[in-house]
Amino acid sequence: MSAGEPVNIRVLDREYTVGVAPGERDALIAAARLLDTRMRELRGSNRMAAIDRIAVLTALNLAAELQQLRNEQDARERELRQAMAAIERRLDALG
Repeated sequence: MSAGEPVNIRVLDREYTVGVAPGERDALIAAARLLDTRMRELRGSNRMAAIDRIAVLTALNLAAELQQLRNEQDARERELRQAMAAIERRLDALG
């Protein structure tokens, strides 16, 4: 996120001010809500858990989800390239 318009977000009852470029405000707020939800789920009823530990574990969980989505996207792209190559071969055979 680049510096720009200041936006206040709350994560685990702590407020942070983050500068965002025009047009990124809604995405930042949605990301903060997701982060807050995930951190609260991970913390559960253990209110004494260290905030940095909760933050790192939540970041690892989100990074793992992102990596899984990237792997799935890569697999879909490979399948699409293979299908397109098969179609091109069929068209070449017809021509």
